[in-house]
Amino acid sequence: MPERSEPVYDPLEPGEGEAIAPTGQGGPMDLALDEAESLDRPSGDAPTGPGPQERARSLWSDAWHQLRRNPVFIVSSLMILFLVVIAIWPQLIASGDPLQCDLSKSQQGSAPGHPFGYDTQGCDVYTRTVHGARASITVGVCATLGAALLGSVLGGLAGFFGGWGDALLSRAADIFFGIPVVLGGLVFLSVVTSTTVWPVVGFIVLLGWPQIARIGRGSVITAKHNDYVQAARALGAGNGRMLLRHVAPNAIAPVIVVATIALGTYIALEATLSFLGVGLRPPTVSWGIDISNAAPQIRNAPHMLLYPAGALSLTVLAFIMLGDAVRDALDPKLR
Repeated sequence: MPERSEPVYDPLEPGEGEAIAPTGQGGPMDLALDEAESLDRPSGDAPTGPGPQERARSLWSDAWHQLRRNPVFIVSSLMILFLVVIAIWPQLIASGDPLQCDLSKSQQGSAPGHPFGYDTQGCDVYTRTVHGARASITVGVCATLGAALLGSVLGGLAGFFGGWGDALLSRAADIFFGIPVVLGGLVFLSVVTSTTVWPVVGFIVLLGWPQIARIGRGSVITAKHNDYVQAARALGAGNGRMLLRHVAPNAIAPVIVVATIALGTYIALEATLSFLGVGLRPPTVSWGIDISNAAPQIRNAPHMLLYPAGALSLTVLAFIMLGDAVRDALDPKLR
């Protein structure tokens, strides 16, 4: 009579009534490994790996996380903060009057209390350079806000709804793209007699919104075809809710990048128009006006041109550096 073989018990196989647990979810081997790791790990140490906040980080929080570690962003932000402070309160570092001049000191060099010397009219170059930041930054910020607001609204609506409005906006933008900026400024601003900054701001907005509109239109067209927008539409969300809650927050990043870089360009454009005599006009204190007055005397008194031109270059550079840092942080392809 054949002998009956007894089953060999294997501790790695489940017994009767036991289910094989998936890997990493409480199986016998996983429990043993967890106990071994807990013995090897020093007391008080938490398991490594991304926490719930890191896994749920949004685009904006991730961009801010990267910006804080970017030295270009830190340096440019400090420069811009300093420029904004002296534009609002120039008396903090320049207590003199930029319109107070003494012809007896015309084109003189550096002197005690006047480190940048004097211009042709005998005005303190240092004081005028500090006070000139207000007009230039005001024009740049106001023109950027106006162009970004107008361009993003028109471009976003055209890209979201499409149809004849989209075609009309595209053709209008093409017309404005064909106008030379400097020539348009000479024609438009030559008939304006105001000495304030608002005609220059209006002209820059008039020629600056098509670029923002084209960027915003393309971003909205890309965003509105995403699955979450289609799901919101299927659930009965209206056009306004989809545009404000789902499309706009995910399409605004390219607009912010372009507007930040354009701000420095608009400051340089204001200085160019003022240099040509059609931008800001006296008694407004502007870097472009001072550069224009110093250009004929560049050989006799180069200090008159050096300091306002250097301040203008540093300001434009700071905003361009800030725009590049923001672009690198908001574009995942560049990481």
